[in-house]
Amino acid sequence: MSHSLSQRAPRHASPERMPQAASLSRRRTRAALLFLLPGFALFAVLVIYPIASSIWLSFHSWDGMSAPSFIGLDNYRELIASDTFYTALKNNLLWLALFLLAPPAGLALALYLNQNVRGIRLVKSLFFAPFVLPGVVVGLVFSWFYDPTFGLLKVIVGHGVPVLGDPRYVTYGIIFAALWPQIPFCMILYLTGLTGINGEIVEAARMEGARGFALLWHVVLPQLRPATFMAVVLTVIGALRSFDLISVMSGGGPFDSSTVLAYFMYDQAIKYYREGYSAAIAVVLFAIMLVYIAYQLRRLVRTES
Repeated sequence: MSHSLSQRAPRHASPERMPQAASLSRRRTRAALLFLLPGFALFAVLVIYPIASSIWLSFHSWDGMSAPSFIGLDNYRELIASDTFYTALKNNLLWLALFLLAPPAGLALALYLNQNVRGIRLVKSLFFAPFVLPGVVVGLVFSWFYDPTFGLLKVIVGHGVPVLGDPRYVTYGIIFAALWPQIPFCMILYLTGLTGINGEIVEAARMEGARGFALLWHVVLPQLRPATFMAVVLTVIGALRSFDLISVMSGGGPFDSSTVLAYFMYDQAIKYYREGYSAAIAVVLFAIMLVYIAYQLRRLVRTES
């Protein structure tokens, strides 16, 4: 009887095992920190340090050769008083508005290409091709396309249109060129997302009578939310940091009419050796990106929760 009771008695962890468990936990924590340390060091050197340096430099006047001199908020005051800054900001907003056509267009292409039909691989390759082209190549292709003397646009409309030489059209022409590779990029994100869709949920919705747009809106799109988040955020970042096409196609002209904040920053730093003023433009651009990305992350977290 006593032997049976001793077997049924609850067994508690011995006091000797508790320090061992705590020691094991500490070792695991140290190991995790050691694994994270190289990545954090790279992040600090390649991301945090340049950001901090740009913020520090924005309060100084520096030509890249002599010693920087502290001038406080003078760079920001000059920036606010500059007409070119507001032109660049307006063009960035235009880029944002029109560039956000890429995610829905990419979704439409992804839905079309997500089919098992004959020749679909060739069609996918044709749609994917613009994405792998460098921005300089895209800029040259569309510069020839818009050429009012011998360009393809002249053949289509019947007369030459100086798209890149007219302040009214130049920004729209460059954005149209930028959409050519951006739409396939969003298409790839959505094609990847479509492979992870739960087919059972889709079939259950079809059995309940969901068809067409209702099926897409209420069943497919909620499962594509991570892909949509990535497509929108990366498209916005691409719109705000647009530089290569502007540099190749218009050089910010005519009369600064197509410049954006990224090109304005480059122009001041490289052409005029105003590194501090350029850093102030970079800080403003970074702040805009940070606010938007934080807003999108907050929306995503709220939706997921």
